[in-house]
Amino acid sequence: MRGLTGEGSARPPGGIQAVSTALAVLTALALLVSACGAGGTGARDEGPAHADSFAGAAGTASASPSKKPDTVNAVKLVKDDPEVSPEVKRELKPCVADEYPVDVSYGKLTGGSADDVVVNVLTCGDAVGVGSYVYRGQDGSYKNVFKAEEPPVYAEIDRGDLVVTKQVYDKGDPVSSPSGENVITYRWTSGRFAEKYRTHNDYGKVVGDSASPVPAS
Repeated sequence: MRGLTGEGSARPPGGIQAVSTALAVLTALALLVSACGAGGTGARDEGPAHADSFAGAAGTASASPSKKPDTVNAVKLVKDDPEVSPEVKRELKPCVADEYPVDVSYGKLTGGSADDVVVNVLTCGDAVGVGSYVYRGQDGSYKNVFKAEEPPVYAEIDRGDLVVTKQVYDKGDPVSSPSGENVITYRWTSGRFAEKYRTHNDYGKVVGDSASPVPAS
């Protein structure tokens, strides 16, 4: 301690001033480097974030939304169709308010430029299919190219084919419990639907609880 004190006391005033000036310069340089480093780091950190934001926005803008098929008034289509039987037209009435018992599907069945329309007419009470129809878009209108009116019947589109399911009833079967079903696959060929496959499925009979009565205690 004495040695240090002694050296400090013996140092000329000019040397102390030079040391102070050097320290001030070093401090200023350190602050400058720190500021530049912080600014540089901030710019580099923010750059990728903005790029990601623009990339996300561009990706969202370039993604094309799925096109919704042109819808039709299925009820009017069926009621105005001379190919539909009067019995089916009588069944086509509102169940609740203005809600009609129809199922409508759109898809490619006949190879046309517009989507084909499959309409199933059901009963209000138990939703039994009483008529199935396929309408093909043609010159701004729709033409009936298929119909099945033997209830219960239901038609749907399956990978470009028309699949029609007809439930089969044995004598004494209630409407809610058919004995089986016939599944018929049609394919559009030479301007019409031709049958390609036919399968029959028998429904299993479920034994009710009454078959195994519980003895009274």
